[in-house]
Amino acid sequence: MSTSTIALQEPRTALLSRLCDYAELTKPRIAVLELVVVLTAGVVATWGQPSPQLLLHAMLGTLLVAASASALNQWLERREDARMPRTAERPLACGRLTSLESLVFAAVCLLAGAAELALFTNFSAAAWALLTWVLYVLAYTPLKQISSVNTAVGAVAGALPVLIGWTAVGGQLDGRAMALFLVLFLWQFPHFMAIAWLYRRDYANAGYQMLTVVDTTGARAGRQAVVAALALIPISILPVLAAPGLGSLLYAALATLLGFCYLLVSAAFWNRPTDTTARLLLKTSLVYLPTVLITLMLAPWI
Repeated sequence: MSTSTIALQEPRTALLSRLCDYAELTKPRIAVLELVVVLTAGVVATWGQPSPQLLLHAMLGTLLVAASASALNQWLERREDARMPRTAERPLACGRLTSLESLVFAAVCLLAGAAELALFTNFSAAAWALLTWVLYVLAYTPLKQISSVNTAVGAVAGALPVLIGWTAVGGQLDGRAMALFLVLFLWQFPHFMAIAWLYRRDYANAGYQMLTVVDTTGARAGRQAVVAALALIPISILPVLAAPGLGSLLYAALATLLGFCYLLVSAAFWNRPTDTTARLLLKTSLVYLPTVLITLMLAPWI
């Protein structure tokens, strides 16, 4: 390889690395989940007939606001992240990005996302997105150092994208919207308790007051997981009660089956909190939610 070729590749590699660092600031896996939630809410709110343009604007606006929230979360927790092996390589924690760069990125994303939602969907969607940002950045993030209640606050923020997608397409908030909101809210407890157990030592070293740090036996975390999974079974059926048809029946049957599986695995974790049962619960949660959301979206066309 010639010297000139190497000289050309080095700036490209540096630019690509920089872009990857900014992408990591957005917590891509969380961002993808929020996009799926917004898409599902928009489809369900319009009985399977959403405006594609409104949905795209809603998803883009939500993505930008979520990116801002994740970037600020990492800026606020950069010192704690540096003390935990699972987060020590994040771009702020290890110094690949500066505080100023992350703050500018967060501000631009927030303004662009809010404007996208307000101008191209409606002010209600923008307001729900801003509330999500406030809860995640200004409530959930600092609460992690203070109280195990942070999980419940984080679960509210994690479920609010339902209302962003629902209102963005012109849907009126009704029982179905609240049911879908509760599905997202409740799903997060077993999911988060599994993560909190697996990384309990990291959280303790960082000073986070997760339930598995406050109660090292895992009993309280297991109990919360079981209660949430149990409540999830009947609530997950509510979004299709007013929509009879084969698709709704198939969704209800699948949601019930998955709900019982989620409950059984949560009960196994409660009965014996170990890394093995926690990892199984985490994997089950990652199967449960996408399957339920995708089936719910497809129900009107089955």
